[in-house]
Amino acid sequence: MIIEHIVKSDGASTSSASFRLRVFSGKVPRPIGEVDYETWRNSVELILQDPSLSDLHRSRKILDSLLPPASEIVKQLGAKALPAAYLDVLDSAFDTVEDGDDLFAKFLNTLQNAGEKPSLYLQRLYTNLLKVMKRGGIPVDEADRQLLKQFCRGCWDDTLIAKLQLEQKRNEPPPFPELLLQLRSEENKYSTKESRMKQHLGVQRQRASSHVVTANPFDLNHNEVSEHTEVAELKKQIAKLQSQLAKQRSKPTRQSELPSNDPVLELKQQVTELQSQMAKLRVQKNSEPKSNSSKSKQTNTQVRKDPPTADHKQPHRPKPGYCFRCGEDGHVVSICENDPNPSLVTDKRKQLRERQVLWDSQYGPSASGTLNAAQPL
Repeated sequence: MIIEHIVKSDGASTSSASFRLRVFSGKVPRPIGEVDYETWRNSVELILQDPSLSDLHRSRKILDSLLPPASEIVKQLGAKALPAAYLDVLDSAFDTVEDGDDLFAKFLNTLQNAGEKPSLYLQRLYTNLLKVMKRGGIPVDEADRQLLKQFCRGCWDDTLIAKLQLEQKRNEPPPFPELLLQLRSEENKYSTKESRMKQHLGVQRQRASSHVVTANPFDLNHNEVSEHTEVAELKKQIAKLQSQLAKQRSKPTRQSELPSNDPVLELKQQVTELQSQMAKLRVQKNSEPKSNSSKSKQTNTQVRKDPPTADHKQPHRPKPGYCFRCGEDGHVVSICENDPNPSLVTDKRKQLRERQVLWDSQYGPSASGTLNAAQPL
């Protein structure tokens, strides 16, 4: 019996001695491998509640887990101080200094973040609620009710809240472990169902797409036919443009290859038209008042008195330079291939008459008669 008692005592002391606190220094930023003060403080609470340890062992474990600057703060207390004395000094240096009301206000403003699961949001709420209760912000018997109330207020998943009927449980809220288990179970059901749906619908989509490709070869043939039709149409348009360009290039050569009698015919037509225009102008001049006729006589005498010199040659009277068939410039009626355009011919004729009237007023009708008589027919 004595030996058994010694063995049990050695085993208990060995198990207590093997338990060590994690390292805490109080440095900011926190070094890798260390814990924050709140995590370290919770571990110390377990040591304080262990009846197998004496106050000397508890103080030894606390001092062994501290590094500067935290160890420098409690160094002045000495090695024989009680664990509570060490904790009072460390709480004043590293614990939160907010009172219960401020912490409770933060708790009420804690909402679910984007992409955060409801179960993780509940755990974050419970951690903040423990700080509130520690500072006396709310009584302990109100913890579960405040936790459920804030969860229903800050969680954005209304479907989950309605399915678990959490709004109806505010007067009799479940404890934190039970509520957390319910949330995790629902999340697991939802994720499992979603994965099955993705697998099932993904396979169906692949089969449907392959079926469409194999069952409708007519669509492929139709697409090929439409592509060939478009190519043929483009080729026709290109050939048409090339023929028009070649026709335009061949026009100057045709004019150069014309026989000599074609220009003579064109000149005869132009002389006939000019004579008719001159007759009309004479009729208009005879119908004008005497004042206008006197002015015209003065201008005519001035023109006659000042004959053109060698340095200043008299310009020729305007002649028609357009086609009498289509009205375009650069060719005559005999080689015209365009469609008749009477309106354009009338406009060109009107413009020619206006230029000829202006020329007659400057140089006189006698000069025009001389020039017309000198032109070869």
